[in-house]
Amino acid sequence: MTSPAVPGLPLPAFVRAQGGVRIEVERSLRGSAAMRVAESGGYRVRFPRSVLGLEGVLINTGGGMTGGDRLGIDVRVGEGAGATLTTQAAEKIYRSRGADVEVAIRLDLEAGSRLDWLPQEQILFDRARFARTLDVAMSPSASLTLMESTVFGRTAMGETLVDAAFRDRWRIRRGGRLVLAEDVRLEGDVAAALARPAIGAGARAMAVLLHVAPDAEARLDALRERLEGAASECGASAWNGLLVARFLHHDAAALRADLARVLQSFRGAPMPRSWQT
Repeated sequence: MTSPAVPGLPLPAFVRAQGGVRIEVERSLRGSAAMRVAESGGYRVRFPRSVLGLEGVLINTGGGMTGGDRLGIDVRVGEGAGATLTTQAAEKIYRSRGADVEVAIRLDLEAGSRLDWLPQEQILFDRARFARTLDVAMSPSASLTLMESTVFGRTAMGETLVDAAFRDRWRIRRGGRLVLAEDVRLEGDVAAALARPAIGAGARAMAVLLHVAPDAEARLDALRERLEGAASECGASAWNGLLVARFLHHDAAALRADLARVLQSFRGAPMPRSWQT
């Protein structure tokens, strides 16, 4: 049997993973529930029992992603409903032969709804190529707490990225109005870029915590108090109904510990169980 790929050449489309998950959450007599779920490709979502409300765990049965893989996640939280979504484990982004890993996330929050989007980190291997888009459409009365973190190289194993591509595009609309537009682009020698004082000052892991809600600006001082004593370089600011905190650290485990501590206090609830294993 011959291999469908020749070393150094792009893999054909039929060996690439394409799929996604669609979730629609609604209020029910027993609280919030996932009323409609669609899964395709190797991507799944499971809802373990929780006394804290609806908690969904996104699963990639392939165990990682590489160039040419495509994932779409589409979540709608109906009026007055609430959910917490996370991932089973950190997502590994492996070396690519040229194509990007493409991840497209769409979140739709209706009036009075709440979503805590708390995936575990993405880990980029050397020569990885990762392109993500995040589009949020939410009611002014909805509440979104969102955290995304990225690790450049397996720092626990002493790996240093030599070449990679990381592109991240966020668009947040509240009441139909664009309130946050952010693009991050790192390509080539990512380690050298992150070593620059104005970019990462030697960081190998970074994270963003975003809270968009009617009470967002009023929670700034409390969040800054929670950041005191963090091992990470971090800071928070608030404006126009948004609260944003950013984290940088040279050690991924230390950054993860800071995120778990801050988020648990900020949310007033334990981290999802997959974070604790």
